[in-house]
Amino acid sequence: MLLGPAAIIFLLIGAFQNIDAHGSHDINKPLPWVIIIAIFTPVAIGLTIFGWYAWKGEYDGEIKT
Repeated sequence: MLLGPAAIIFLLIGAFQNIDAHGSHDINKPLPWVIIIAIFTPVAIGLTIFGWYAWKGEYDGEIKT
């Protein structure tokens, strides 16, 4: 449940540190970071929702067929 927001925070910190750094590598350009963060944000939200439901015990029941 905490992995999703923590991953987004670490991605944002990494983006701010690498975009501000001077250099000619692709990691120093903002466009790859925007794409990575835009793709990973829904994944992180899904991890958070999955963690919430697991915490509440939604996956503890019997399998109904």
